[in-house]
Amino acid sequence: MSKQNLVLIPGLVCDQKVWQHQHKFLQDIAEITIIPADSGETMESMAAYALNLAPNVFALAGFSMGGYIALEMLRQAPHRITRLALLDTSSKSDTSEKFESRLKAIAACKSGNFNGVIEGMFEVLLHSDHQQSNLRAFVKDMAMRVGSDTFCLRHKAMMTRCDSTELLLQTKIPVRAICGRQDAMSSVQDHEEIADNASRGKLSIIEECGHMTILERPHAATTLLRDWMKYD
Repeated sequence: MSKQNLVLIPGLVCDQKVWQHQHKFLQDIAEITIIPADSGETMESMAAYALNLAPNVFALAGFSMGGYIALEMLRQAPHRITRLALLDTSSKSDTSEKFESRLKAIAACKSGNFNGVIEGMFEVLLHSDHQQSNLRAFVKDMAMRVGSDTFCLRHKAMMTRCDSTELLLQTKIPVRAICGRQDAMSSVQDHEEIADNASRGKLSIIEECGHMTILERPHAATTLLRDWMKYD
């Protein structure tokens, strides 16, 4: 059986290593491209950059901020995307509170407190069971590789994104919404709305898991992505 092209987009504090489990265990069914989200000051330009690096036709999965990029990619090139997986993300634009929190994070980074900003995020990044695990160190190291400049660039781009409710209502491709039950950054309700709005939408919830499903429960996340690729 021929392999599908699969494009993976990482999240805000992530580099390509966030997808390491999926990259390893989906290679038998997919030709995988992990695209770094590190170019462009708007969501439109970030998506255009990703589309330029992607195969001509592909399945697309975006984690957290990567979900915002994936939705914008769908908006720009719907004819190229065969199916969409949105993990721990939202189809809605920023609330005023979220917009202000991004400005504060950028200001803190500009004043030299990038480390403090990242440390302050762990309460919403990981399930309580993982707060003091080796996973925390893995995420911290990854965020440090991303660095303050790219972190701020990504925040600025996210502040420009559109609401994608209407986009999902119009799409006819399979859409899988996946999230951790205890995700403190993107709610289960956000993912219910994604699945409900897409005509071929499905919802998958990973129990005892926070925001970073693909790291916290990698086997479950990879299994769900395999199911999405083969059967949705």
